[in-house]
Amino acid sequence: MGSAQPNRDGSSLAADVHAHCALALEQARLQRQPIRQLTADHPELQVADAVAIAAAGIALRNGGAATHAGWKLGLTSRAKMAQVGVFAPIVGRLCQDMRVDDHGTVQRSAYCHPRIEPEIAFLLARDIDPNAGGAEILAAVGMVLPGLEIIDSRYRDFRFTLPDVIADNTSAAGFVVGGPGESPSGLRARGLELGNLGVIFEVDGVQVDFASTAAILDGPAHALVSLVRSLGAEGQRLRAGDLVLAGAPVAAVPLAGVRHVRVMVEGLGEASVRVED
Repeated sequence: MGSAQPNRDGSSLAADVHAHCALALEQARLQRQPIRQLTADHPELQVADAVAIAAAGIALRNGGAATHAGWKLGLTSRAKMAQVGVFAPIVGRLCQDMRVDDHGTVQRSAYCHPRIEPEIAFLLARDIDPNAGGAEILAAVGMVLPGLEIIDSRYRDFRFTLPDVIADNTSAAGFVVGGPGESPSGLRARGLELGNLGVIFEVDGVQVDFASTAAILDGPAHALVSLVRSLGAEGQRLRAGDLVLAGAPVAAVPLAGVRHVRVMVEGLGEASVRVED
């Protein structure tokens, strides 16, 4: 049997297959029962198919009533990009029901096999033109904040190919955004150089990692510009009020057995979350 011929948009699967895959992933999320990788059943799955599946999955979320919160970037490490043969980060969507309060509590049982990682978060003060230059893009940022992202693959053993993870909305599951502390954390107000800030990642009171924000695509600002370009290529743009998670500078830590997680970012403050069964 010959391989499926790609459609004009680069996809190879029919719309009903996209819908079926999206439903399977959504049921896995709701039932906390991971499934086998989509590419195991559909080896012809292309990135364009995965993008369509992810969009269909968001449309299913909360019975179609999911509220947009922003965007997240994955594979922001150049080493990870080279490993999977891509040249730009992958993009996922954030929904309001994924938000966890800073210093709040997350239920481990609400996920399949969750992990957590530190993030740099941008809160946009105004819309961004997809063709805007880098300085204009940064000028649209209202605040830069420390954050944490909960990632949770809906696939067995947390294993997937690139199309699989894109279809699974880049493993997006939850996020925490820290407060600005005593002084404003706006990029312009603080005059911060974001390209080389120290990030301390702490689990149950023990430092498990330390890194520089330079590990995030040569700096979070570059990641934000990359997101603007990626969305522009799809006819979308960042809007005022959007939250953007720029990517993690260190590896994620499984939440199994963990009770408290904290990230401290030089010049930005900290964010933390408690974990319960």
